[in-house]
Amino acid sequence: MKVQLSSKKEVYNFCEPYIIAEIGANHNGDIDLAKKMIDSAVECGCDAVKFQSWTPKSLIAKEEYDRNQSYDDSPKKHFGSLKEMVEKYYLRDDQHAELKDYCISKGVDFCSSPFSNEEVDLLIKLDVPFLKIASMDINNIPFLKYVAKTMKPIVVSTGMSTLAEIETAVKVIKGEGNHNIVLLHCISIYPPKDEDIHLRNIAMLQQAFNLPIGFSDHSFGASIPLASVVLGACIIEKHFTLDKDLPGWDHEISANPEEMKTICQDSKKIASALGNVYRIVSDDEEQKKSKFRRSIVVNRSMKNGEIIKEADLAYKRPGTGIPPNEYEFVIGRKLNKDIDEDSLINWNNFE
Repeated sequence: MKVQLSSKKEVYNFCEPYIIAEIGANHNGDIDLAKKMIDSAVECGCDAVKFQSWTPKSLIAKEEYDRNQSYDDSPKKHFGSLKEMVEKYYLRDDQHAELKDYCISKGVDFCSSPFSNEEVDLLIKLDVPFLKIASMDINNIPFLKYVAKTMKPIVVSTGMSTLAEIETAVKVIKGEGNHNIVLLHCISIYPPKDEDIHLRNIAMLQQAFNLPIGFSDHSFGASIPLASVVLGACIIEKHFTLDKDLPGWDHEISANPEEMKTICQDSKKIASALGNVYRIVSDDEEQKKSKFRRSIVVNRSMKNGEIIKEADLAYKRPGTGIPPNEYEFVIGRKLNKDIDEDSLINWNNFE
């Protein structure tokens, strides 16, 4: 199955992957920083930049705010209370529009994860190419129905979910008449242990749902997302930052520009190198046969009228004469001319 994800890209399993630089809240509430990140993502070769669309009221309840008055696990990541961070980091409506226009000017897709119906409406008004469902909302049935009714392509992250929950989400979306679905294998730990990533789930999801399957990555570095391309991931979503030491939630596990450039460049090389399952000898390889393969030669000087024996034969480059696999048709043949030692034999050398 194929999904037209944007005007620039149709995705399907084992295609050249669509690379999403997940800026999320890594702009830290600074619109100028957000634009610098867009510039860098474009320079790296990303197809899209993705933000997160939420407000202090649309995502977190009062109880959660009250419980998180301060963070002391990592001073580098946090300041103040959860509510103070949310207030600083969320994108206002006019900032969404400003960033969308900036992305258009830079030739990169603008997209976002909405967290309420109102934010879905905002993104539809901005005419985003697709809507992204965060892992936390895979069991949010009313929200899935609302998003599905937009008829926009939907990219669904599957972190924290069972196979049954994924199946239910797909059925809910399809139940609204929207079949343009891409699933992302995802482990919602920042970062996950290598042994907990289970990249083979990509192949399992391909088989289970007959949908394009991508990978939303929270690991360090570029190796794991690049490995997902070998398994056919059609999308790579990777958190992105200009500096891993910036304060904020996700900078530490994000790809920096050097890592993102590696993902963009090498994922294309890998996808191209995968080719297909059919054994094909390329034109370039065919041309190499004459240089690299061997031909039958005589290992001693022989006279006209002599009978070729197996002991008279050797096998050397180039491959322009009789190939070694036809040696049985040479043994027992009578020469019609003298042949010098170490000379290639041709069929016209026999009576």
